[in-house]
Amino acid sequence: MASTSRTRTGRGRGRGRGSGSSSLPPPPSTLPLIIEEFFIVVYEDPLVKKELPKKIADYLDGKEPAKVYLRAADCGPRLWTVEVLFDGQGRMYLDKGWEKFAIAHGVDFGCYVHFKYEGDDVLTVKVFDGTMCRRYYYSDDEDTDDKSDDDVKPCIHPL
Repeated sequence: MASTSRTRTGRGRGRGRGSGSSSLPPPPSTLPLIIEEFFIVVYEDPLVKKELPKKIADYLDGKEPAKVYLRAADCGPRLWTVEVLFDGQGRMYLDKGWEKFAIAHGVDFGCYVHFKYEGDDVLTVKVFDGTMCRRYYYSDDEDTDDKSDDDVKPCIHPL
């Protein structure tokens, strides 16, 4: 019986070996910092100002908005105006206006609140309860005493 030996030719075993160039992405520390989504966990009184992650405050350093507009995901065009507070020590808070949004959307102890930046200081918000299930709302565009030309912006629909 003749012995059959394999000789290896070609590119070798596996993809990309021997080509001399790497198709791996650059390490995370060399990528530009782009923050579009983040969340907070409500551990204390859900109706008082809420501190946002420090990385968000660092990202906005030098271009701090005076207010943001919160929109509940899949809940119509209603935007809730919330003032933003920077404490001068690198911390950022959702302040005046947060309480009304939190009450209207049932934000309570143990909730996870997910934010997605949509541009133009608009944040789309999803609220998850303590069981990690998302809360859904039918509509939040009813008449409220919070409506005024200064407080409500037209809904921005991302493409």
